[in-house]
Amino acid sequence: MDYLWLKALHIVAVVTWIGGMLVVAVTITAASGGRAQQETAMHSAVLAAVRRWDQRVTSPAMILVWILGIALALTGSWFPQGWLLAKLVSVLLLSVLHGGLSGRLRGLSRNQQPSPPPPLRYAAAAVVVATFVIVILVVTKPI
Repeated sequence: MDYLWLKALHIVAVVTWIGGMLVVAVTITAASGGRAQQETAMHSAVLAAVRRWDQRVTSPAMILVWILGIALALTGSWFPQGWLLAKLVSVLLLSVLHGGLSGRLRGLSRNQQPSPPPPLRYAAAAVVVATFVIVILVVTKPI
C-alpha cells in the first residue's frame, strides 16, 4: 500500500479512536456523578449506545491504529529511533487506558462500580495530554 494511503488511514483511525475514548471518558464521568439518583431508561439507553459504539467503532479503530502505525514504522525504517519508541510507549499507555475505560463502561451498564477509580476520573485529560505528546513526537521527531 502506498505510504500516503497508510498515513491517511492511520490518521483517520487515530481521530476515531481518540474521539471515541473521549466520549467514553466523559460518559463515565457523567454517569458516575449521578449514580445516587435512580437510574432512568434514558440513562441506560445512553450507556448501552456508548458501549456499542466503543465495541463496534472505537476498539476496531485502536486495532487499526496499531496495524497501520507498525506498517508506517516499517515503511519508514523508524524502529531504532527514540521518538518512535517514546510514541509507542504513549500509545501503549493509551491502549491500557482504553481497556480500563471499556471495562468501567461495561461495569456501569451492569449497575456495578458506583464511583470511578481515581485514575479514570482524569481519563479525558490523560487522553488529551497523551495525544498532544504523540503529535509533538511525530511532527518534530526530537529524539
